[in-house]
Amino acid sequence: MKIWAHRGCSQRYPENTLLAFERAAEIKGLEGIELDIQLTKDGHMVVIHDERVDRTTDGIGEVRQYTLAELKKLRINTGNGKYEQIPTMEEVLDLLGDKLKSGLRLNIELKNSVFRYEGMEEKIVDLIHRRDLEKQIVYSTFYAMSLQKMRKLDPDAELGILDRKVSDCLYKLKGGCGADALHPYWQALDLPLEEMKNYAVRVWMSGHLYPEKPTGTRLDMDELERQGITDIILNEPEVYL
Repeated sequence: MKIWAHRGCSQRYPENTLLAFERAAEIKGLEGIELDIQLTKDGHMVVIHDERVDRTTDGIGEVRQYTLAELKKLRINTGNGKYEQIPTMEEVLDLLGDKLKSGLRLNIELKNSVFRYEGMEEKIVDLIHRRDLEKQIVYSTFYAMSLQKMRKLDPDAELGILDRKVSDCLYKLKGGCGADALHPYWQALDLPLEEMKNYAVRVWMSGHLYPEKPTGTRLDMDELERQGITDIILNEPEVYL
């Protein structure tokens, strides 16, 4: 079972921050880090999950309504009077570059199923190619037509199609979106093992995020693997590695 850090170590540190990514990159045996990208009003790629900044920062409004300079003024509380900022994709690659070249991987989710973010596919592919990191990246999205575009931009890219049910992921894949891997919710494996066995099945969790307290429950990894799961994206990967 390959383990990924969901938005970094997002149980102990604020999600999608350089701090959460730095801590995740320190974990021995971690397959990779999952993160989310959107575009600012002036076209910069920033790493944030929600389409709005309200939940994770001290700001209000949609990411796309802010310029990068304006977003950088928002604060993400890490506790003890310290704060992080919403990072750019470039800043994340600057932080993780050496780790990525040493084998760590990134799952970059394009958050374009609500707002289309024209040109985001071209921007991220260009950036990754300029950094010579193509082999370390998995691109994923709920928006199947975006993956079609990604496949044309980079025929060799590894693509994962997101949905809640694994059957819906497979339906989109077979519909021609160009995906290689299935990225369903971990409790929505509604297909027999035989239909999933030829694919990477990277499941995602919802779970508790910082500053919520962990529940202390532990997943049975052997049982999940028997269900056909090849990779799991966890808020607290440090507990399992």
